Order: sequence, then C-alpha cells, then structure tokens
Amino acid sequence: MITFEAVRNNPAIHTYIERANESLRALGFTEHSFPHVLKVANTASYILLTLGYSQREAELAQIAGYLHDIGNLVNRIDHAQSGAVMAFRILDNMGADPADIATIVTAIGNHDEGTAEAVNPVAAALILADKTDVRRSRVRNPDISSFDIHDRVNYAVTSSETKISDDHKTITLTLSVDTEMCAVMDYFEIFLGRMILCRKAAARLGMAFHLDINGQRLL
Repeated sequence: MITFEAVRNNPAIHTYIERANESLRALGFTEHSFPHVLKVANTASYILLTLGYSQREAELAQIAGYLHDIGNLVNRIDHAQSGAVMAFRILDNMGADPADIATIVTAIGNHDEGTAEAVNPVAAALILADKTDVRRSRVRNPDISSFDIHDRVNYAVTSSETKISDDHKTITLTLSVDTEMCAVMDYFEIFLGRMILCRKAAARLGMAFHLDINGQRLL
C-alpha cells in the first residue's frame, strides 16, 4: 500500500518537483516547490479528516497534494493533465494499488482552474487546499518596484488561514491584506475564478465556502 512518506522520500519525485519549480521560476510564477506542495498536502488531509473521512482517504489526498504540480515539469499549460499522467507512471512503478492510483490521478487531473471539477472528495479537498495557499512567502521577485499584479497580491497577504467550522458547515479562508500594497479589488481580479472553484469544491463536501479579508466577509 502506497504511503505519503514513501512518496515524500522518493528521490525521483523530489527531483521532478524541484525541476518543475525551476521552470516556473524562469516564467516568473510564484513558488511551487516544497513549501507549497507540503502545505497543500497537509491542508487536503486536514479537510478530509476534519469532515470524518477515513485516514486512508485523507492520505490519498495528502499524496495528491504533494504530487499535484509536477506536470509543470512538462509545461505550465495543461499541467494538471500531464502531471496526472506522470503520477500514474510513478505510482504504478512504486507498486501502488490501482484503486489508489485512480483516486490520486483523478484529483491531480482535476485541480487546475481551466478544467477543474470536484469529481470526488479527494479532488475537492485538493482544489480547496491548493487555491487557498495565498501568502507573501510565495513571491520570489526580490524587486518590489517590478512586481506584477500576481506578485503584489500574494505579497500583500500578511497572514492566511483555512479553517473548517466546528459544525462542519463552512470552510473559511481568512486573510490579512496590506491594502497599501494591494487593493482588495486586485485580489478579486486575480483570484475570483479560484474562489468560485473553492465554493464548488466545498459544496461537493457538503460545506459553504467563505472568504474573509481584514475582518470583512466578502464571499
């Protein structure tokens, strides 16, 4: 049975994540390396465990979260699909159970905005975990004066928390945003599509999705 630790400690996977991140760095994208994939993996697991899903389903979500961006090694365009194919080969070679592979590959192939669908709980958890990872430390451009809107929006986020309510009816992304760096409207210009996707993913898990920025509920 494939485990998260086996995936995390696989040298080939480690290399693919590093090299995919290098490609995105060259293209000017925010950080997509180990801090991001580990945060996504652990948040996806937290979501399913909190909602009462099995430990195994949570671990599959954790694995999907760790692997979800390796397709950027091939190209940023259609990286969800190329990443799903890469994950299939990797996990098959590691001797993973076909049912586990199917769940993980489906989640990875359905996580990106252009083609994303919360087709199962693992996919829904991955979408929520990935799209709520907004934070200053993901910005890699050292020159604030040359920030594009993506850099500016991410850099403006001084704190971020994704939390499920005690009654399991809502999941809320709570952000503190430096409005001198970025207007709240700029956040929506970049992330509205992602927030709508989060709402659909939350609904798949029986929850409502909320966005709170600087103490105000905006979604």
